[in-house]
Amino acid sequence: MTRDEIKTELMRIFQDVFEFKNPDPDDNLRDVHGFDSVDAIELLREIEIMLGAKLSREEKEKAMDVRTINQIVDYVESLASTRR
Repeated sequence: MTRDEIKTELMRIFQDVFEFKNPDPDDNLRDVHGFDSVDAIELLREIEIMLGAKLSREEKEKAMDVRTINQIVDYVESLASTRR
């Protein structure tokens, strides 16, 4: 997946699954959208579906410091590159 494809898919997920209206890629998801730990678990599941692979515990732990959509794009891009 290219970075643009990852970003497009994540924006779709945030709009369809989490019902965010026009999220800004630099919004702090917790502060602006009330994104919580339950949402984070759901997002990790969506990322696993996107990648077609289960994430390791270590990979999931790395996601805990992510706060913006742009950071999530970086995170997924790095995961995708290790799976090529």
